[in-house]
Amino acid sequence: MKRLATALALLAFPAAGFALGGDGTVAVAQVPAAPVRLTGSIIQGGLVRGEAPAGAVRVTLDGASVPMTSDGWFVIGFDRDAGPAAALAVTMGDGRVVEQQLAVAPRHWAISRLSTLPKIPLPQPAFARVRPAELARIAAARALVTDADGWQQQFGWPTTGRISTRFGAQRIYANGEAGSYHSGIDIARPTGTVVRAPADGVVILAADGPFTLEGNLLMLDHGMGLNSAFLHLSRIDVRAGEHVRQGQPIGLVGATGRATGPHLHWSLRWRGAKLDPLLVAGAMPR
Repeated sequence: MKRLATALALLAFPAAGFALGGDGTVAVAQVPAAPVRLTGSIIQGGLVRGEAPAGAVRVTLDGASVPMTSDGWFVIGFDRDAGPAAALAVTMGDGRVVEQQLAVAPRHWAISRLSTLPKIPLPQPAFARVRPAELARIAAARALVTDADGWQQQFGWPTTGRISTRFGAQRIYANGEAGSYHSGIDIARPTGTVVRAPADGVVILAADGPFTLEGNLLMLDHGMGLNSAFLHLSRIDVRAGEHVRQGQPIGLVGATGRATGPHLHWSLRWRGAKLDPLLVAGAMPR
């Protein structure tokens, strides 16, 4: 009977490690959870897709919760100014925590030093009067949670052409005064060029009039905290709340807002982290 009880105990724990005690009892050992599978570039401005091990109930990056699907998929992004390391942690259903330390690769940015040129201030006081409301609308749009699932796709380019300004570029003016770094990528195209959705998404902002800096602004949520913004459009062809498909026309290139010529400014963010579209969409097609 003792041998039979031992055999039945072993069958009851086929997925766990075990040790047979001197008295014939079975001690079950916890099997370590598999590490998280990551795909993408762990680099400043990069986006990474992850798959948590089976049984995971929570994912955090540097202590902040990360949205995760029921079958363990998630995305994480690294800001242009992300530090050299990040801590990824997965909590399992039984309370165990699987931790991974991620080394974030640094990048060299295009810095222009214009030591004899003073930084041009933005127009005041009209700008100061209207800008807070514009920023509030942008923040409210980014806070929306939709059912978009474009984050799962390989992103395409919303338009193709010459990249006139790259992500992360920055100017340093007289007296060492730094301008804001470029938070997206500029593609020089004539006014009226069609802009297409780089991935499936839900329209979270379609400006009904030009913003002071962004001009006619369109924003798409791709799900899981990932969103796109398209600036300076001459026309917006979709409405807030509309679901769009990858490759669908969504507007036209323009020069509205603060722009020196017609171009598309495309920016990507993941939960506040500014990402490089070039890393997400790949090399610009010829």
